[in-house]
Amino acid sequence: MSALTQAAARRRERSAAGPAGSAPTARGGREPLWRRRDRRWALVFLGPQLLGLLVFLVGPLGFAVVLSFMRWDGLGDATWVGLDNFRAQLTDPEFGRAVWNTVKIGLITVPGGLALALLIALALHGVRGRTAYRVVYFLPVVTSSVAVSVIWQMILGGGADGILNGTVHDILGITLPDWLADPDWVVVAVSVVTVWSSLGLNVVIFLAGLATIPTNLLEAARIDGAGPWQTLRSVTLPLLSPTVFFTVVVSVISSFQAFDLVYVLVNPDHNEGAQTIVYKVYQQGFREFHFGLSSAAALLLLLLTLIVTAIQFQAQKRFVHYES
Repeated sequence: MSALTQAAARRRERSAAGPAGSAPTARGGREPLWRRRDRRWALVFLGPQLLGLLVFLVGPLGFAVVLSFMRWDGLGDATWVGLDNFRAQLTDPEFGRAVWNTVKIGLITVPGGLALALLIALALHGVRGRTAYRVVYFLPVVTSSVAVSVIWQMILGGGADGILNGTVHDILGITLPDWLADPDWVVVAVSVVTVWSSLGLNVVIFLAGLATIPTNLLEAARIDGAGPWQTLRSVTLPLLSPTVFFTVVVSVISSFQAFDLVYVLVNPDHNEGAQTIVYKVYQQGFREFHFGLSSAAALLLLLLTLIVTAIQFQAQKRFVHYES
């Protein structure tokens, strides 16, 4: 073999082997060194987040699943009881009442709060200085829930001590119910405070959704003779439907997790109308030390949330319109 032929063969071998420092790939080639270096840096930056998910989410969730099949007071030995905790919760009238109270809060806050937020967003869209309005409406969102509850306790307090009841009685002579003590009205009071505290977030989300609607479609609708109501129904709402769907899902999940406002605004220990699912989880776990029952209630809440969310995702195929 000539020297020229041998040199060409060596070049072909080096070309097939790839650059120095490369590693074999799934296709039989060599992986560049920079790709391996980028993978290591990706693990460095993702590692703390993945570790946090494992420690604070996956680990506690797995422990709660195991604990839901046991009877444990937090100090003694845990006893395996199988599905007894779930049977006890499903047959407990107090837990059923807590589920119904939670559902009622969702039925009031989700449609009422989103409808009000949409009306405000439509009114603010295109108005000069709407950034200032956004700040004003968003202030309750960033305010501590404890501070919000204390303020609304003074407003909705019963008798002459409450600002609302005392003012209405002095002016009109009408005696309003004790909003925070009457079991028939406490859900309404909690729902009103919840809508007020979350209104700003939904307004900002709807304003962002309205800003994405092409103005040429609105102008074309006006040129075709469509009035404000027809434009809203046929153009604005269909294009805004992904935003509406997002806010509905988030609001429903948030309503199922109602606890802080209820706990501070009302005394659920003495008012069965204010007891929600999350409050029952807290009461059974951290007051009565029945951690098995508490974990079972938490998993039932998770199952209820997953079912309702899955129904929403199936229903959105009919009314949510995504731009192609």
